[in-house]
Amino acid sequence: MENTDKEKRIKKEINKYKKICKDVDENQQKLAEKLIENAAFMAILLQDLQTDINENGITEKYSNGSNQSGVRISAATKVYNSLIKNYNQTIKQIADILNVSVDAFQDDGFEAFLKMK
Repeated sequence: MENTDKEKRIKKEINKYKKICKDVDENQQKLAEKLIENAAFMAILLQDLQTDINENGITEKYSNGSNQSGVRISAATKVYNSLIKNYNQTIKQIADILNVSVDAFQDDGFEAFLKMK
């Protein structure tokens, strides 16, 4: 069940990105298609990781045997930090291929606000 929800969220994100490039040459769109799919996938993973980090914090306790224990950065935080860099780089590549502004891919929450009304 979770996978179908995640797949729906990814498709919605892909459609959002495709709307941004609807006026761009079809050949450029095809060049960016796989990057768009990857960016959408990463965007959804980042949202899920943000939820995990908000719920569990950026650190976690650990215990490595008899007298070794402490606090370390959580696995979710490590993955998030790595993934956000890759996501930003992918968005920049898409924007360069499509010759659009990187800002076009940023969600400022305005559309969600309008849908609430």
